[in-house]
Amino acid sequence: MLNKNPISGIVVAALFAVPLLGRESVCLNTGFCLTADSHTQRGGIYVLRTGGGTMEFPSNQISEITILPDLPGDNPLVKTVDSTASFDEMLVQAALRQGLEPEFVRSVARIESNLRQDAVSNKGAIGLMQLMPGTAALLGVDAHNAEDNILGGAKFLRELLLRYNGDAALALAAYNAGPGAVQKYNGVPPFLETHKYIIRVLQEYKKLQDANNKPKADAARTPSATN
Repeated sequence: MLNKNPISGIVVAALFAVPLLGRESVCLNTGFCLTADSHTQRGGIYVLRTGGGTMEFPSNQISEITILPDLPGDNPLVKTVDSTASFDEMLVQAALRQGLEPEFVRSVARIESNLRQDAVSNKGAIGLMQLMPGTAALLGVDAHNAEDNILGGAKFLRELLLRYNGDAALALAAYNAGPGAVQKYNGVPPFLETHKYIIRVLQEYKKLQDANNKPKADAARTPSATN
């Protein structure tokens, strides 16, 4: 895993590894966890089945496999995005389909475009997730279509998180400056714009997480009714 990361502070430290959601949580010895629909063992190799195909890891690299609870109702990991849904609903559905936390995907869209499909950057990036035309073509999506745009952005984020072993800072650096820049500098590129981008996304992500956790904390502090 790449370690040359000049960005420091509580935000990045707290959000270093972005979890992936799914039916099984598979954790490696490095501390990186990903999700799979199921797994089989072939000799000394674990074969993980995911929505995007299969991945193989030597058994000595697997530290733990945990069965995750089913989500209520229909499984959103296999459900298509409802084209009549709001942008927020699309972001949630796309995130779950890719095994990502909805708060993380929404944070990227919020910082990229302020949740606007009509946003176009001065570099030509299009829509909510600000996909470049070339990136959209590689992902097989239409960046001008909100549903496609969100699905493509979530897919790209998942690919980057897997590539960088769950390191959110590196994944966001690659999303902003390109994987080539991360490879060239063997870590987060020394671009002020990229550094600010990473911090803004992770701050937004933490804010959304705190907002979602507050009702649970409040409920835990509320004394139960007694007769």
